[in-house]
Amino acid sequence: MKYLIGLLLILFSWGYILAQSLPIIPLPQQITAKSGQFVVSSQTNIRFDLGNENVGLAASYFNQWLNSYAGYSLAFGKAEKNTIILELSPNVQLAEGYSLQITPDQIKIQAWQPAGLFYGIQSLIQLFPVRATGQSSLPCVDIQDQPAFGYRGVMLDVGRYFFGPEQVKSFIDMLARYKINRFHWHLTEDQGWRIEIKKYPKLQEISAWRNETLVGKLSNDAPKKFDGQKHGGFYTQEEVKDIVEYARQRFITIIPEIEMPGHAQAAIAAYPELGCTDQKLGVATYWGVSKNVFCPNEATFKFLEDVLSEVIPLFPSPYIHIGGDECPKDQWKTNAVAQEIIKREKLKDEHELQSYFIRRIEKYLNQHGKQIIGWDEILEGGLAPNATVMSWRGTEGGIEAAKQNHTVIMTPTSYCYIDYYQSLHPDEPLAIGGYLPLKKVYSYNPIPKELNAEQAKYILGAQANLWTEYIKEPSKLQYMANPRVQALAEVTWSGEAQKNFPDFVNRLLTHQQVWKREGYNFGNHLFDIDVQAAAEGNGVKINASNPSQQGTIRYSSNGSSPTVTSPAIGNKLDLNQTGTYVFQSFLDGQAIGRSAKLELNFHRAAGKKITLSTPPSPQYSGSGNGSLINGVVGSNLRFNDAEWLGFSGKDLVAVIDLGKATAVKAVKLRFFSSAGQWVYAPKAVKLSWSNDENRFEKSQSSTIAAGKDNIVAPTIALKKAKARYLKLEISNFGEIPAGAPGAGNRSWLFVDEIIVE
Repeated sequence: MKYLIGLLLILFSWGYILAQSLPIIPLPQQITAKSGQFVVSSQTNIRFDLGNENVGLAASYFNQWLNSYAGYSLAFGKAEKNTIILELSPNVQLAEGYSLQITPDQIKIQAWQPAGLFYGIQSLIQLFPVRATGQSSLPCVDIQDQPAFGYRGVMLDVGRYFFGPEQVKSFIDMLARYKINRFHWHLTEDQGWRIEIKKYPKLQEISAWRNETLVGKLSNDAPKKFDGQKHGGFYTQEEVKDIVEYARQRFITIIPEIEMPGHAQAAIAAYPELGCTDQKLGVATYWGVSKNVFCPNEATFKFLEDVLSEVIPLFPSPYIHIGGDECPKDQWKTNAVAQEIIKREKLKDEHELQSYFIRRIEKYLNQHGKQIIGWDEILEGGLAPNATVMSWRGTEGGIEAAKQNHTVIMTPTSYCYIDYYQSLHPDEPLAIGGYLPLKKVYSYNPIPKELNAEQAKYILGAQANLWTEYIKEPSKLQYMANPRVQALAEVTWSGEAQKNFPDFVNRLLTHQQVWKREGYNFGNHLFDIDVQAAAEGNGVKINASNPSQQGTIRYSSNGSSPTVTSPAIGNKLDLNQTGTYVFQSFLDGQAIGRSAKLELNFHRAAGKKITLSTPPSPQYSGSGNGSLINGVVGSNLRFNDAEWLGFSGKDLVAVIDLGKATAVKAVKLRFFSSAGQWVYAPKAVKLSWSNDENRFEKSQSSTIAAGKDNIVAPTIALKKAKARYLKLEISNFGEIPAGAPGAGNRSWLFVDEIIVE
């Protein structure tokens, strides 16, 4: 009996290990390992219902893939052995679910609908060896699988930079591999109109082309530089039909986006009567939010209805995305037509005027059998009756819409904007900003905790967004998308209960080998060092890791590159002296991945205790409040590293406890300034000091003069000050001024190291 129990445990463990090691992304819901292998060769047959076109699409896809992989395809046959069977079955009840059973004699994929067969094929393909030989041995297994969410999406912006039809198809191919079923195609922008509208030829002649493009980052504090090169392009309606059909054959629905009422400058450049002023405009040549928006007059509504009348027949999708985001109201406030509509319709303000605009477009689309999706700004002024909300400015918009019984697609910037930096390494290519590493994407749960079970039903799924202000080449597009798309694919297919990041990384390593074989670019940061310095009130503690959680991390303290004999960091490293520390991953005795350098300045507040009046925003919280006194200075170029703390529209009070009365000569501060990203240095800083944390009688103030550089670094010098407690009162800049990006919104405050000398 003991022998039998031991044998069963061994077999169970073996099955579990094999199931975990199968390199399938997204992870199936249930995997049961079996003994044996099935060998695929040119003699293997494939069997399916020849009379079902969509089943035939799935079979054809597999044969095309196999031919590109191994150099042969499978003939149709009716044999029971050495056969791959694709079969529709009522036993698999979910529309996209499937069953994949591999025995030594046959492979059988069953599904309720053809989409399920297609997804089963994707899992099957991922079981093939990375490199083909004459025949391929696949492990026997029983997989029962279904998606956690019905909407699994990725958005591609082709308005900022145009990507041709073949490049779009390549992008769609990668989505299909990972069971993404919605492709959101962002087709119109201030910087370019990308879809042919036959009734309005100037959209192709003028709106599709800009004369030049901004070089580098947009900044109000420095002169703009341009490349002097004309850029543009558009998709003919025949090309759109071809791409839509290409996606359909991969069971992906394309949702087109026609932006309104904002992001409209390219259209207004061709047809000035659509705008709110008489100003002659060109297609926008730099990024940001243009104040040139559609005027809510009858000419505009006629134009948009004409446009949509040509768009609707091209896309079988039940949805049309109408944008609705980032629409400045400045021109509406001074436009006679806009003000007359507000008065006539008894609207409260320009926000309700936008709601009026969206409702009119929704009514037209509903009459033509389509529903609208809009960014979460469409909530402002009242939500259109049948609208679906795409929640991007955090989760609040999605929560509000779900509580109003509206369907929601979650795509918050902090988890789903894959145009953000994916690594903090100085060699990273230019990106719009932010910091969204692979692990954070993977950690996302699309169901907000604020919703009850009934309200959660309105969350359709989630979507990754790839904006292209700083993505011109297809190789960079691939680099920014992968592997973060795969992480979100697992979030939306496998669900919260199935997620296991270390296991995901192990599976991803195999996929990266496949991408290398195919020449497909990707962000490879699995062995790059992520190092954080935490001040916990009792010194500075260093935590270094890599996403793979494999290998050994070694370090040096003199700025030199670590070697295989350098000390290992262990779980945490306690530091108490100034130095240049370098950290490196080692695997099998070899350095792997990119190293990380940490310049530690052990000043008088380093590693002490700090309390803040308000917590930083979650996406800019660094390594905690102690990031401000951990002895490490943040980047001079961007505020997305672990050292900068960001506060949205709020003042900040910070109190530092030095532990005992200490002589203080000066306090040096660092603030980020980047008007193009809504980030402003504070108006003023007040420093107070005392030996009693409840009474601060001595103080000194400093007015901050915003400079043109990214970094504003005032120094507050003190004479004969001795104190245990230092109190800093930092005043947020306040409302962003008119004419600047984000005008009317509260500015962001970003604070770096507080150096006490």
